[in-house]
Amino acid sequence: MKCAVPLNKSHQRAAFDCGDAALNHYLQTTARQHQDKGISRTYVLVDEAQPERILAYMTLTVCEVLVEQLPPEWVKKYPNRIPAAKLARLAVSKDCQRQGYGAYLLVEAMQKTLDVNEAMGLAGLFVDAKHAAARQYYLQFGFLAAPDQLENLFMPLKAIRASLGR
Repeated sequence: MKCAVPLNKSHQRAAFDCGDAALNHYLQTTARQHQDKGISRTYVLVDEAQPERILAYMTLTVCEVLVEQLPPEWVKKYPNRIPAAKLARLAVSKDCQRQGYGAYLLVEAMQKTLDVNEAMGLAGLFVDAKHAAARQYYLQFGFLAAPDQLENLFMPLKAIRASLGR
């Protein structure tokens, strides 16, 4: 059975390879430091039969977004600066790609966004799509893009609730 758990010392970070050097490097050298400092939280997808092997990972953090970075239909609904969750990184090991693990972690990110919203208040979930394929991946899940913001994608809380059936 697969499950997402917080990154810890027992996870085999050095063996992880998603095919993107920057994402590999972050997991291998920075993720635990940021977690220890309270900057972000990294969750790893593991199989309970081999809990030390990382199948995929995601990093979540909070951010403050200028309203101008939102799609036009949302600009009038918010003040100038809004708090939000940010999916800072999402990566799947090369040998596990195309098995739904990225989608699994994206749903986890959406659920965690709703959980934090209950305690503190957030406008939604943001993600920076680093390339066209990533942008298309997130758009299929209902993320919205501002016309002049190629990377910055947004999913408002209402859409998250609808996606999760809440």
